[in-house]
Amino acid sequence: MLDEYDFSKGIRGKYAHRYKEGTNIIKLDEDVRKIFPNTTAVNEALRSLARIIKQHENIGEQIIVPVIIKEESLKPFL
Repeated sequence: MLDEYDFSKGIRGKYAHRYKEGTNIIKLDEDVRKIFPNTTAVNEALRSLARIIKQHENIGEQIIVPVIIKEESLKPFL
């Protein structure tokens, strides 16, 4: 800890109960954040994907997700 951190007025365990209920923090990459700017957008997209997967599992199909990669998006990696 850095010396400038002052915890003398801190309350031990203040958020322990809330933390115990569960936390799920996920860091999104910048390009993903541009598409999904908030929690609601991310959750809606994941729920939609989950429904698609479940529908295909129910009918016994294998899911193939096409991926389109634009050449310009690969330039930072080349």
